[in-house]
Amino acid sequence: MLHKIGRLFTIKTRWEAWLVIYAIALGAVERGRHYLEIYPGWGGWMLALACTGVVFLAGAKLLDTVRPAPAGLKAGPYSASMKRRTPIGRSRPTLRRYRPSSEPRISRRRD
Repeated sequence: MLHKIGRLFTIKTRWEAWLVIYAIALGAVERGRHYLEIYPGWGGWMLALACTGVVFLAGAKLLDTVRPAPAGLKAGPYSASMKRRTPIGRSRPTLRRYRPSSEPRISRRRD
């Protein structure tokens, strides 16, 4: 039962994400107005800007999470398989060898 109720609060489409971003923006602007009343001057403006800046961060995160699937992939329970990027043995860093010619000219100079 809780799972069914929880599905109501899941953002599934970009349209729903835009609605949530709009609601966050309205709240942030209202909070910024209160900060300007409580803290007049430079401090209030900084807090108001911080409130509205959070909307951009939260909106970007919301829109990234509901990004549509690429058109080339098959939708459904059997999607395209992912290829492994590199074998396990090749992910290790290689040893760098000392080369005297790669030193800067200043360190090779002898007075």
